[in-house]
Amino acid sequence: MSSLIEVGKKWEGRIAGGRFPLRQWLGASENSVVFLTERSENGSQRAAAVKLISAEVFSAGNLDEAAQLSRWTETAKLSHPHLIRLFENGRCQIDGEKFLYVVMEYAEENLAQILPQRPLTPAEVKEMLPPTVQALAFLHQAGLVHGHLKPSNILAVDNQLKISSDSLRKPGERDKQMPSAYVAPEVATSGPSPAVDAWSLGVMLVAVMTQREPHIGNDGVAAIPSKVPQPFYEIAELCLRVDPLARSTVDKFLSNPKDQERPRARAIEKPPSGKRSKGWLILPIAAAVILLAFLFGRSHQQAAPSAERTESPTPAVNMPAEQTPAPFTEKTKPSPVGTERGKVLQQVLPEVSRSAQNTITGHIKVRVQVSVDADGNVSEAKLVSPGPSQYFARQALSAARRWKFSAPQVNGQPSSSEWILRFEFGRKSTQVFPSEIKR
Repeated sequence: MSSLIEVGKKWEGRIAGGRFPLRQWLGASENSVVFLTERSENGSQRAAAVKLISAEVFSAGNLDEAAQLSRWTETAKLSHPHLIRLFENGRCQIDGEKFLYVVMEYAEENLAQILPQRPLTPAEVKEMLPPTVQALAFLHQAGLVHGHLKPSNILAVDNQLKISSDSLRKPGERDKQMPSAYVAPEVATSGPSPAVDAWSLGVMLVAVMTQREPHIGNDGVAAIPSKVPQPFYEIAELCLRVDPLARSTVDKFLSNPKDQERPRARAIEKPPSGKRSKGWLILPIAAAVILLAFLFGRSHQQAAPSAERTESPTPAVNMPAEQTPAPFTEKTKPSPVGTERGKVLQQVLPEVSRSAQNTITGHIKVRVQVSVDADGNVSEAKLVSPGPSQYFARQALSAARRWKFSAPQVNGQPSSSEWILRFEFGRKSTQVFPSEIKR
């Protein structure tokens, strides 16, 4: 079979499973491809994503197709605010090739789209990890593991951070995985486990702060760059211990009963509320206690030491006060003494035809980074997150080039700056949210 990276884009307009139109190619790997689609829900059509996995993956790896379909069906019954929802699944054929497909929530962007542009700041990392860890603890409590945790599987859905759910399985159940730094050393012999998820979390922590994964030696030891600041360096070191017994599972650090409740089946088939994710909390391993004490100054209680661990007793910690940040958005920092922030002088909205607007379900989000010179003019504009539509991405990029700014002042002198313009296209209106990220 030809690589799906090469042929997948040609399938736009086809139908998967007899009822899911392949509206827009979103991405592909050697063995799978993802399209924007739509599904009927409560009498209306809603945007969704459909992932097609080649049946050859299962035959070549001696894997059970029926077991995978069953896993997707069971995953669809789970309900957690930071877990991507799965809907329908089944088998289909396109151009004579056989596939398994699964329909899931459509995510506007993922963390892997941000990292090529810049690393996350320590403040952003502090806010990024809690929803991820809460979802992992939920899965581990349900007797499941993620097994594929990495930036591309950290997603944003309507300003809420979620992790992917199409690869969930029970501990020890194997699937086809390409070797990478995110795969813990013991996976080859024992398969996925909660400790493997902790390893992946440690690799991701390094990657989001340095824009590259740590080097893994032949002995399985991960080399953590010295530029990873404390306390994150120590957290990564404890996550990336070669011995899986030295890595604590995340549920040992969730003292809030709300986060420890037993997973339950979804009671109703409707999308979650439009609330943004709340309570960013870092709880990957025992070192999370050090981080929370450092960042929040919170008090904590001592928990009984584990007989299987060699480190000191692990305290339980309380959830920090709830906040309402949106995932993958730039944070506005206070201006240092002697500087004055730049301002937007002229906004230019994209020119969108009425026929194009009528095709929108929900919102289409596009992020453009612009470089602004000392005169306040845009000298360069580039797409950071193009979204699912090339048309709307082009319109956003064209509009961004015509924005005007007042230059920031540094010691009384005008300076160049960098901005992120977040465009949100809706059926009735278009909004833009500017954020100055560098000067």
